[in-house]
Amino acid sequence: MIGRNQQRPVLIVVTGPTGSGKTALAIDIARRLDCEIISADSRQIFSEIPITTAAPTPDELAAARHHFVGTLSVEDYFSAAMFEDQALRLLKRLWQNNRFAVMAGGSMMYIDAVVNGIDELPTITDAVRQQVASMYQEHGLDYMVDYLRRLDPAAEGRVDMRNPRRVVHAIEICLQAGEPYSRLCTGRRKPRDFDVIKLAISLPRDILFDRINRRVDAMVAAGMIDEVTRLYDRRTLNSLNTVGCKEIFAMLDGTMDRETAIARIAKNTRVYAKKQMTWLQRDPTVIYLDGTRPLLPAALAAIPPTI
Repeated sequence: MIGRNQQRPVLIVVTGPTGSGKTALAIDIARRLDCEIISADSRQIFSEIPITTAAPTPDELAAARHHFVGTLSVEDYFSAAMFEDQALRLLKRLWQNNRFAVMAGGSMMYIDAVVNGIDELPTITDAVRQQVASMYQEHGLDYMVDYLRRLDPAAEGRVDMRNPRRVVHAIEICLQAGEPYSRLCTGRRKPRDFDVIKLAISLPRDILFDRINRRVDAMVAAGMIDEVTRLYDRRTLNSLNTVGCKEIFAMLDGTMDRETAIARIAKNTRVYAKKQMTWLQRDPTVIYLDGTRPLLPAALAAIPPTI
């Protein structure tokens, strides 16, 4: 937690690996504290893919007011920097009526952007974005990695070179700024005028992976394949470069059969969950909640009386 000044507003972050139960816990907390929820999910913000991104259902949205869910089209550009700016402005308004607000999600860069701040990076123009996207589509990831190394030799330690989205974004910044991406990354923490309580749901790996597998089956049954198929003509959009969409697009391209695509979605979701857990392990401020036990009492107990 950042400070314990009783007069400061409080942001309760509910995070953890995908499939751990963040949405349900966030709603329970919001209902108990009569406050609202900011979604920190970089894909649930897009309105066309609610099944694929496991976005809150209409019933869940009705149970507590959510923000940043289904508010953009996959055609729209959005970034962690934009999320930081918009979420902070929204929080100021929410805190006028309630000292508490909940932020829930598993996009760790979005959470860090609000809690700690991120470096000021240039806004990417449509021209640069299209240029880099075309380059990636024509040449593939290996070429883009080599290109980024030429633009910014120091990027190796900052960018996950196996993640096409991270590589593409770093190249976009290099080209837009006219200087290396790594030079713009200071890592300095920005001061915040609110307290943060960061809660993460923890589950044994076998239980978590079983939940992920069952959730993927439920998403397929709910119409995920049809949802993604409707977006096939827009498959090159960065917003659709995500688990679920990539595998179904491969199925539609004929490079993967249906059974393999579904199995690959589950596998890649499990890999993503492991990355989220690794990210959280680096944060000493996280309060872990045992996902095998009732979560709300433990969550409420984590809010100190001085808050």
